[in-house]
Amino acid sequence: MCLAIPTRLIEIRPGAQALVDLGGIRKQISIALVPEATVGDYVIVHVGHAIGRIDPEEAERTLRLFGELAAQEAQ
Repeated sequence: MCLAIPTRLIEIRPGAQALVDLGGIRKQISIALVPEATVGDYVIVHVGHAIGRIDPEEAERTLRLFGELAAQEAQ
């Protein structure tokens, strides 16, 4: 089983690299598999690689669900 997380792309960098933001956490990832991605897009990230783009509404819905799960786990 693998987990891929939607993140928002905030900066394109040289060498098929990009910076993404996930709730204030910023991480450099590879966008070699998604060269059409642009700043502002949501991408699915798995093990430091963007593996696809995702609709913004779907990304927000997924992130909300992750937040709800984390809140329940903390109780």
